[in-house]
Amino acid sequence: MGNWTLESIAWDRFDSSKVDPEILRNIKAAALVERNGGDYRRYLDRVFADDRSFREAVETWAAEEVKHGMALGRWAGLADPTWDFEAAFARFRSGYSLPLDAAASVRGSQAGEMMARCIVETGTSSYYSALRDATVEPVLKEICGNIAGDEFRHYKLFFDHMHRCLARDGLSRWDRLRIGWGRLAESEDDELAYAYFAANAPADADYDRKRSKAAYARRAYPLYRRFHVQRAMAMVLKAVGLSSTGRLNGWLTSLGLWFLRRQAAKFTAAGA
Repeated sequence: MGNWTLESIAWDRFDSSKVDPEILRNIKAAALVERNGGDYRRYLDRVFADDRSFREAVETWAAEEVKHGMALGRWAGLADPTWDFEAAFARFRSGYSLPLDAAASVRGSQAGEMMARCIVETGTSSYYSALRDATVEPVLKEICGNIAGDEFRHYKLFFDHMHRCLARDGLSRWDRLRIGWGRLAESEDDELAYAYFAANAPADADYDRKRSKAAYARRAYPLYRRFHVQRAMAMVLKAVGLSSTGRLNGWLTSLGLWFLRRQAAKFTAAGA
């Protein structure tokens, strides 16, 4: 997997004059989510307790997720020296948690869990690619490029293990489509919304899920370009078991872009 480290990043190239304050707010939120990779490892360790080889791979995956969070958090600290990464992370952890006591996948099977993880990695790889291409700050561009590359490899990790589980678990193409769609819908769940709140809201503020979700989305959605969405749709279709190219990809790409633009405009108009 990725061979970059926190020390290999060219921190001395940081240019405060090129920091976009709108992107900075979302980077702070992303740092909290990524750093929480240890909890995801514990959840997957329980779900795949009988699969030693996969749990070993997950240990490496989780370490890279935490590294992503640390890199993003360090960059955010350079961009905003008043921001307390440790305090924000503690705030996030106190208000959001995963089902760490689950004895089985919340997706119904191990293959279903792999499918859901493919969707997550699709979303993160496309998002960090969009961030990389949108920012002009050189250090953030390097970090997002590194993370995007890791997330593409993580997708392949889960995709390969999913196919190992499919025959055993009897997961049909329809089941994969259902799980994939469900996980896409969860992209607007409490995790990112609460991370945005924990990273950016004043200490005495009350959490408003709808407002926090809108504030994050109106800054994230405009970053995507057609080729980001097109590649993401190809990855989703491949995970579902459908052709990743052709008319279906083109139609879904256009639909996805329309949705992103429409939602961004709605949230901006609402003043989120």
